[in-house]
Amino acid sequence: MGEFAKASPFLSKINSLLLPAQARSAKKAQMKQILTAFALMFFCAIPGNSQSVSPLMLQRTIALPGVTGKFDHFAIDLAGHRLLAAATGNHSVEVIDLKSDKVEQSISGLGKPHGLAWVDATSSLYVADGSLCELRVYKGSPLKLAGTIKLSNDADDMVYDDAHRRLYVGHGGGSAAVPGRVAVVDTTTFTLIDNLPVATHPEALDLDAPSRRIFANIADSSDVAVIDGATNTITAHWKLASAKDNVPMAYDRGRHVLYVACRTPATLLALDGNSGAALSRATTGEGADDLFYDASLGRVYVISGAGEVDAFEVSGTALKAIGITRTVAGAKTALFVPSESALYVGVPATSGKPAEIRVYSTAIQKADK
Repeated sequence: MGEFAKASPFLSKINSLLLPAQARSAKKAQMKQILTAFALMFFCAIPGNSQSVSPLMLQRTIALPGVTGKFDHFAIDLAGHRLLAAATGNHSVEVIDLKSDKVEQSISGLGKPHGLAWVDATSSLYVADGSLCELRVYKGSPLKLAGTIKLSNDADDMVYDDAHRRLYVGHGGGSAAVPGRVAVVDTTTFTLIDNLPVATHPEALDLDAPSRRIFANIADSSDVAVIDGATNTITAHWKLASAKDNVPMAYDRGRHVLYVACRTPATLLALDGNSGAALSRATTGEGADDLFYDASLGRVYVISGAGEVDAFEVSGTALKAIGITRTVAGAKTALFVPSESALYVGVPATSGKPAEIRVYSTAIQKADK
């Protein structure tokens, strides 16, 4: 009996090893369920995973050592393979060779460059400078100042009507003494042919080329001014009822829908392009400053100062969020180039790290299919 008692621990061990296969399988299944639950909890805790995989893919990063401060708007010289960046905080426009991803020229002597427009027909760069209160044109190789037109303070965004050689530039509106205006410039002669009054400072502008209508976001007044380019008159004001601080915009010429991003609250609105009536809305990141419509894919991209690019799919007039691409806080402006399926996002210099341009592909990825 004593010998049996001494052996009992050994027998218990044998017994445990001889548990029925069914019991061991049940324990394994239970453990798998626990691990799966923990994995799901971890995944859901990661910011942005409540939506699908980002439809943007980072292709490359262009480092800009020596460039300080934030960026504002961009332009593209497709024939010359150059990206033009308004480095507002650096008081310059950086001309970047996209073949080498190097700065080929830094246009200095500027105050606060904001809006840019590149005109292929004349190889001309137009720069709206907010603190110099003027529109500048640069020509030649390298680019040199070829003329200026005096505007008021905070000369900002612009849109170019290629068919009629007209440039529309928002400026002024910072105070009652300096009213908001939309300048109409004949680029053939580089002359100011009209200066249309608006209630407050004009932010983004966009163009419906077939109808010669120009849309202007008048953010402080929460409305959209509609300009008839044929007569240089403002034909309508579309008041926004559900949101304000409407800064960026983009026009969908196929659906005749105007997309407007507001900051208060952070909202993307789809407006009827003929009446301004609200069709749909969606939530975006905080501090939207740029917005683009991708006609080939039926998508809208909203670039926000909070450090994200929100992508939406358009179905009819409905907006469906399809993913968020995290960038860097303060990376609030970009340029979408449809022919390249590329989105260039300006990232300001932070904590000793140089400024950079992140180049994202907007082409459909496998995860999108």
